[in-house]
Amino acid sequence: MKWIVVLSLVVFSECLVTIPLTKIKSMRENLRGKNLLKNYLKRHPYRLTYKFLQKQPDLGIPFEPMSNYLDLSYIGTIRIGTPPQEFRVIFDTGSADLWVPSIYCSSQACAKHNVFDPWLSSTFRKTGQPITLSYGSGIVKGFLGYDTVQIGGLVDVSQAFGLSQMESIQSLEHGDFDGILGLSYPSIALQGATPVFDNLWKQGLISQKLFAFYLSSHEKEGSVVMFGGVDPSYYKGDLKWVPVTKPGYWQISMDSISVNGKVIACEGGCQAVLDTGTALLFGPKGPTLNILQLINAQSTNTGEHMVDCNTTSTLPDIVFTINGIKYPVPATAYVQEVDSDTCYSNFESTSLNLDLWVLGDVFLRLYFTVFDRENDRIGLAPVVSV
Repeated sequence: MKWIVVLSLVVFSECLVTIPLTKIKSMRENLRGKNLLKNYLKRHPYRLTYKFLQKQPDLGIPFEPMSNYLDLSYIGTIRIGTPPQEFRVIFDTGSADLWVPSIYCSSQACAKHNVFDPWLSSTFRKTGQPITLSYGSGIVKGFLGYDTVQIGGLVDVSQAFGLSQMESIQSLEHGDFDGILGLSYPSIALQGATPVFDNLWKQGLISQKLFAFYLSSHEKEGSVVMFGGVDPSYYKGDLKWVPVTKPGYWQISMDSISVNGKVIACEGGCQAVLDTGTALLFGPKGPTLNILQLINAQSTNTGEHMVDCNTTSTLPDIVFTINGIKYPVPATAYVQEVDSDTCYSNFESTSLNLDLWVLGDVFLRLYFTVFDRENDRIGLAPVVSV
């Protein structure tokens, strides 16, 4: 039996392609450091509705709902075109498309980032198809094109991607990333655009139809996204599998949320989305406020919630039970220490009227996560310190 397990791990990691990710300061941290956060949040209150439930407006052009990326903190490098042009992107399981700024963009946000020049690429093909990407705080407009995309050693030919021409989102000026590479299901992709992961599979570039994330908690380097296999050295024990309940986003059923054995939210079950494109833990307003009260978090004039740094060691684990397995999240994870005297809660409420939770990087840093498209399931296991 032991040999069967060993052999299965060898097969599972065959032809594995690992892409390093770098941990960066989030836009929230950058805005806070420049005393711009209060004004930004007042003008652009975060609404996860824009990402998961917003109805598509009738603009006469392809439209994709997306989040506002205020708290993203992990980026990887890709190259587009021939010869290749380099971009730093967020690998986002909460969206399905690839986009980067272009030379045609006159917005201030584009001026501060790498921009794609199609005239410099011999393999670029323009479609003339306009696109609009909608955020909770503004929009990105551009057009769809095709070109070669290099991700690590993978060479994805004729990949559809968006070239932005206008970015009406102030926070993007303060982000340390150029664009987004979506890893969700093709059903939420732009019309006529096959997502990057699906093209990698169709072109025979990966041996298994899955990818996985390891997100480092402390180090700037060390985080990875892996395609086509799983490296078991990043996690402890066995992967526990959870079926996807609604292909589109990576949505699953969650049993409950509890503290010290008492259910405090998601009683009787609810839905949850595992999203690398969200850094925090988001939940419905009522249950989230109960959790904030339980940890004695105090509201600030920015709408954030502060926690007494001296109490972190005494705060209880908050346990997310998924498919019968308990996944504790300790206070060291759900409280963010900015300095020795300033700590913020990593729980935030949404405007959703449904019992839907979004488990972002706060959760994913604790649990190695496999996104298995072949079997429509997610695998979870405690991470090891790398």
